[in-house]
Amino acid sequence: MANLWEKYAVPKLIRTACSQPAVMKDRSQIVPKADGDVLELGCGGGINLQFYDRSKVTKLTGLDPSAELLDYTRKEARDRGFEMEIHDGIGEAMPFADASFDTVLTTFTLCSVQDGKQVLSEMRRVLKPGGKILFLEHGRAPDKGPEKWQRRIEPVWKHIAGGCHLHRPVSDLIAANGYELVANGGHYAPKTPRWLGWMEFGEARPI
Repeated sequence: MANLWEKYAVPKLIRTACSQPAVMKDRSQIVPKADGDVLELGCGGGINLQFYDRSKVTKLTGLDPSAELLDYTRKEARDRGFEMEIHDGIGEAMPFADASFDTVLTTFTLCSVQDGKQVLSEMRRVLKPGGKILFLEHGRAPDKGPEKWQRRIEPVWKHIAGGCHLHRPVSDLIAANGYELVANGGHYAPKTPRWLGWMEFGEARPI
């Protein structure tokens, strides 16, 4: 039953939750900053394709472990006439050569990876000198009330939401693994429970 849930229900749940109006507004402010050779880590769903500034993107590559979500991505790319190289794989072991990308974009992905430290190490490896990561993630709330509920809910939440961590401190994780946060911020998404709605976003570069 768990496999059926993960295969059929979780991709639809993720696609719906990650397409809410407040989330789309945040995407529209982060994604257009991607330039050069771009890797979108966690590209499943194809939700970001509408927000890229194509005049700035030389080549777009996507990586995601979900075959079902990648089907959505391929359809979105076809429908939008967006040429995109799509790979099935995980962030902990990216199938790309060193120094391949100018930008690595991750939106609502670091919350679900198994080993955040390893993923950030892989991002560093595949970035070209002077490259950057752009991120938009939900994570650990800065206020005690929502943070307490995140800790309580997370053990159950991970099982129903594809391994998603509610309580992962995204910006701190990035900064602790050899990146400088060039520009970052955070806010609670409107009309969203605060334990679910803390959003962090910004740009980081390897130190």
